[in-house]
Amino acid sequence: MKPKRRTAGETGPPPTRREEVSEDLYGVRITDPFRWLEGGADPEVRDWTAAQNRHTAALLGGRHGRERTRSRLAALLAIGVQGRPVERGGRYFHMRREGAGQNQPILYVREGVRGTDRALIDPNRLRQDGTAAIDWWFPSQDGRLLACGISEGGDEKSTLRVYEVDTRRRLPDVIPRTRYCSLAWLPDGSGFFYTRYPAPGEVDPSVEDYNRHLFLHHLGDDPAADRKIFGEGRDMEEMLQIDLSPDGRHLVVMAFEGWTRSDLFVIDVADPDAPCRPIAEGIDSIFRGGVIAGTLYLTTDWKAPRSRLLAVDLDHPEPSAWREIIPEGEGVLEQAVIARSGIVAHTMRDAISYLSLHRFDGAPDREIELPQLGTIDGLSGRHDSDELFFGFSSTTIPPTVHRLDTRTGATTIWEAVEADLDLGAYEVRQVFYHSKDGARVPMIVAHRRDLVLDGSNPTLLYGYGGFNVSLTPVFSRALTVWLERGGVYAQASLRGGSEYGEEWHRSGSRENKQNVFDDFIAAAEWLVSERYTSPKRLAIRGGSNGGLLAGAVITQRPDLFRAAIIAMPLLDMIRYHRFLIARLWIPELGSAETREGFNWLRAYSPYHRVEDGVAYPAVFLTSAEGDSRVDPMHARKMAARLQQATASGHPVLLRIGTRAGHGAGKPLSKLIDESADDWTFLFWQLGMEGTS
Repeated sequence: MKPKRRTAGETGPPPTRREEVSEDLYGVRITDPFRWLEGGADPEVRDWTAAQNRHTAALLGGRHGRERTRSRLAALLAIGVQGRPVERGGRYFHMRREGAGQNQPILYVREGVRGTDRALIDPNRLRQDGTAAIDWWFPSQDGRLLACGISEGGDEKSTLRVYEVDTRRRLPDVIPRTRYCSLAWLPDGSGFFYTRYPAPGEVDPSVEDYNRHLFLHHLGDDPAADRKIFGEGRDMEEMLQIDLSPDGRHLVVMAFEGWTRSDLFVIDVADPDAPCRPIAEGIDSIFRGGVIAGTLYLTTDWKAPRSRLLAVDLDHPEPSAWREIIPEGEGVLEQAVIARSGIVAHTMRDAISYLSLHRFDGAPDREIELPQLGTIDGLSGRHDSDELFFGFSSTTIPPTVHRLDTRTGATTIWEAVEADLDLGAYEVRQVFYHSKDGARVPMIVAHRRDLVLDGSNPTLLYGYGGFNVSLTPVFSRALTVWLERGGVYAQASLRGGSEYGEEWHRSGSRENKQNVFDDFIAAAEWLVSERYTSPKRLAIRGGSNGGLLAGAVITQRPDLFRAAIIAMPLLDMIRYHRFLIARLWIPELGSAETREGFNWLRAYSPYHRVEDGVAYPAVFLTSAEGDSRVDPMHARKMAARLQQATASGHPVLLRIGTRAGHGAGKPLSKLIDESADDWTFLFWQLGMEGTS
């Protein structure tokens, strides 16, 4: 092995002991030298982690320009956050964060569409360190009551609370373990249907984070006595979503198995003895829907990979009687909302959002003009109203909430985020390139208008590629600090997402996961061949499933990248399914519990592909102690392995945050500090510390 070369003044990472663990899986010998780092509560692991954190803080904290970068980020991240409203009883509920003094968004209520906002729930008052957050919220139909989930430390393990909107008084109803809750109020506000996980002691502790069931709660009752409505005997990994018809008669239950299929049932709430009727069961497709006036409207990719809208008469629910309202089109049907005067459809073509109005028979009425190529962040409206709201942003347009009159097609700005930025100085365009197998992949590229294509520009490439998540052009506050320094930003819409429907998703999951890595590598090669950059000035970034992506490509093509930020990653793919809620991801990724799954995962598992003596890029691995989705053991083990293996002399750093989780609910103060670390690392490694 060649000796590692270090930058002047740089010290090496803390030492890590090796303890070889070997096992035979399907006739293959798997060796793991750092399995002991999986035990996050072990004192030795905690001491090792603290030493790694100190090493990272010492290297990044003293870098030239870090404080200037942090100050600029503090100003940029102070740019507000504005969510689209939900109207109930003439009241408009919405989330907003303003300025640098607020760690968390506040839930407001506005009396009337042009009324004055009143703070309803301010999580910033719940904890001095700003780590309490509102995870989800549902107002009652008349707007008098609101149920919400609040968690602390980024763990997302919500506790349900109920508030009176007029008085802001909190009712005594408190229900723990309501993570990812789906909730539907009874029309009279006397209670609600909701989903929760088992209480401690109800099931074996190893499966407490699974087995989500549906319950009915009446206000004032003991939640422990709530009647279980659905979920008994179902697969423990299922995720439930519910929707109650406006008249309170029909409860739609959607049971999702991963990101590729769901069963859908309808319960007649008026008849407590009525059976739970399956509408779509055992079909390898996604079904989502809700009932309005006795008709079930289904959005589905069944026999339509880009999705379509169907109508089901509940008196004749057999599939042969289903009516097609909006057929599959060129774009992907993301969402369809029934309004009083017609149907509003959000579609996506080439990872760009489009909005259109349709008559009730599905016939197109008109296209709604949007500000530019960008992203619609969901639709919210009622079936008995001509008013609909949607959020919109683009790479150079901060989040804006628009109000659409569905009768006329006219849009107005309901609320906009103020940003004192010269965003017109940047050019944003969409390009297309071809992957290894010829697949055509879209990519957004942003940079200063005066960019010279000479192969020397520092470039950051971002991707995700999985779980049906689309990467579309959206506004990023922190990204502005990169563009201001002359950096190029590229965002590739890889297979595994839903940019082109379910076929695109499946072509990047399970046995096809390598396609995602090939797409990302091809994006990097395109940026080099088109003379945007060169390998010595190209960095990559990915988080969660995107962290898996970044980890995979640096082990497959270490020569192509100079630096990588790998956040909250999955990296040990042989053992990932054993930790936290990772069994939920088996339908997307497979698992080593089967020979077939083992072969898929072993082929690309980043931790197992690291080789001694290879010149790896500079790597910054980040995670958090409170991450309840992806165990930080992945980042710990990969950091130890790369630190001992790399021959490049480039740093391999690790940061494990405290009182933080996967990202949701992270306070603004932590975001600023962590973002300052991230950009400082990139500016350092790409030779940008002296730029302005």
